[in-house]
Amino acid sequence: MYGIGKIIGGQFYTAARIPDEIAQMPIGLVPDFELAWTFMGRSFGYILIIALAEIIGAFLLLFHKTKLFGVLILIPIMVNVIVFDIFFLDEYGALAGASLYLLMLLTIVVLNKEKMNNILKELLRTQVPPKTSSKEKFLNYLIVLVIMVLIFIGDQFIVGLFGYGKG
Repeated sequence: MYGIGKIIGGQFYTAARIPDEIAQMPIGLVPDFELAWTFMGRSFGYILIIALAEIIGAFLLLFHKTKLFGVLILIPIMVNVIVFDIFFLDEYGALAGASLYLLMLLTIVVLNKEKMNNILKELLRTQVPPKTSSKEKFLNYLIVLVIMVLIFIGDQFIVGLFGYGKG
């Protein structure tokens, strides 16, 4: 429902829906919640991505084979909602609701702990690399360092060329 609410305009202050008293207030005086709500509503792309993730995650929860994918999509979203509620809300009903949803998602993880353990084992499984000499290790680290420096230089060139954005 929250995902659908975002798409149909029930959440966040879009540019067309900022309350007049907030829109005319100096930015330094805007209360935390209204400032955050306005910031997140500023980009329809942001709203759409979060809404679709919530809708897709919830839909995946409906089916046995995809429920863990749904949980893995929704847990980071719920953690973000909880952090937002802690730092920007001055009422705690929404925080309690978000915490309840997170608790239900974590319950699904616990009830499927064997599958989750297998997934984690597979993700963390490592193969023993062949023995390398100290000289080879040093050269590998040097190559990685050079690549990192080149990526950083390229990044700074692109930022300098296109700028940091409109903000």
